[in-house]
Amino acid sequence: MSAQMIYRSTRDNGVRVTAAQAIARGISPEGGLYLPTSLPKLDAARLDVLAKMDYRGRALNILGDFLDDFDQSALAQSIASAYGSGFASEKVTPIVSLCPGTYMLELWHGPTCAFKDLALQLLPYLVTQAAQKEAGGKTVNILVATSGDTGKAALEGFKDAPGTNILVFYPRDGVSRVQELQMTTQQGGNVGVCGVHGNFDDTQAALKKIFTNLEIKARLDAKNAIFSSANSINWGRLAPQIVYYVSAYCELVKGGELAPGEKLNIAVPTGNFGNILAAYYAKKMGLPVGKLICASNRNNVLADFISTGVYDKRREFFTTSSPSMDILVSSNLERLLHALTGEDDAAVTGFMSALGREGVYTLPAQMLDALKFEFYGDFCDETETAETIKGAFQNHNYLCDPHTAVALKVYRDYVEKTGDATKTLIASTASPFKFVDSVLTALTGQPGGDDEFAQLRELSSLAGIPLPPQITELESLPVRFEQTCEKEEMERVVLETLGL
Repeated sequence: MSAQMIYRSTRDNGVRVTAAQAIARGISPEGGLYLPTSLPKLDAARLDVLAKMDYRGRALNILGDFLDDFDQSALAQSIASAYGSGFASEKVTPIVSLCPGTYMLELWHGPTCAFKDLALQLLPYLVTQAAQKEAGGKTVNILVATSGDTGKAALEGFKDAPGTNILVFYPRDGVSRVQELQMTTQQGGNVGVCGVHGNFDDTQAALKKIFTNLEIKARLDAKNAIFSSANSINWGRLAPQIVYYVSAYCELVKGGELAPGEKLNIAVPTGNFGNILAAYYAKKMGLPVGKLICASNRNNVLADFISTGVYDKRREFFTTSSPSMDILVSSNLERLLHALTGEDDAAVTGFMSALGREGVYTLPAQMLDALKFEFYGDFCDETETAETIKGAFQNHNYLCDPHTAVALKVYRDYVEKTGDATKTLIASTASPFKFVDSVLTALTGQPGGDDEFAQLRELSSLAGIPLPPQITELESLPVRFEQTCEKEEMERVVLETLGL
């Protein structure tokens, strides 16, 4: 019998917790992020076994290793429920061939039409089971900062989940209209939503302070409650994302697109660095992955970091057509730093302290070389994003959202610069209908009007693709949440909403 999977903190290697404890708590008390002390292995024999399974079987096989202190029968039931009727595709994450050697991994066929569903349909089951196991039946209060898609996916996942409350904060002018309506019309008796006058980084920073506030923790203790997170700082959010990269590789081998053991590059549009970090972990587990292509929009802090080793958040913030990537402080990068430093928690703490204090840190040359060995980073501006959306539709009859277009453009530039002909998987992260104004304008060259539902119908007609019902229903749902606040008021909103 293998030893139990143990988790530690990026800022304190002395921390030792189980998977259930890591998921129930979300973030370590000193502000670090939990990560496993070792990774399960994916060898050729195991990949061959996984290739014969469906998505749910692969999820159980992989997550069972990471969550080995969970009841495995209950985990199997949770996976079956999470990836059941809420997904429009039986394959859960279908793959579309854009052209020979280039594959689109569609991660948006779940209930909220975004890749976050793959983790956030499962996370409520994990959190409630973890709370029962490790938190003594305490009420779990989920706090979320979202740049767009996480908010709705978390609200939908935790809606009326027993023993939980969820409160989502989003940048008031930093999400698409469809994204905002998905959140503000959310049903459920245990949900709350508040717009923040500021950007995602402001929102995320304020929320982290609340998590580590000792006075608020004392109030929670008095109410027999705890905080947890549905952001990708929670390991329970990140682990399910590893599954879809492994599953995609298995599907490509199964379909004859890849030979067993053949390397596959992976391109990911990312702002908070969680989605591409999951691909990195899959590679470290043994998945035959070549280069990890990190695609940024005009907020190109990650692209600059990979090129120079300098992480500098002291730059102008841009609101773009790919709002889920409008981020200057990429929380999950901390987990990668832990690996790059050789698991040196003091070094990670130093980098994070410098970022908070001075807004910048710089990697030593050896760490930068290791970073560049694994990753390639570049960015795509607004004009290029629109041109890529139009080109993909005209040339390949493929309709993609702005985030996916960013990844496609960066991937093409990578091939042109390097000549790397390795077959590549591109993460298609959201339905184009979630960003209808940007997509329709890119296709027609005409600015959209004020009626987003008329735009949705026009895009559906133009592309010959039916509207997802969960998008259509927004037109008739009442808006439940209209509250807004300044970032400095978020603590008050949390205390008032949760009765603390």
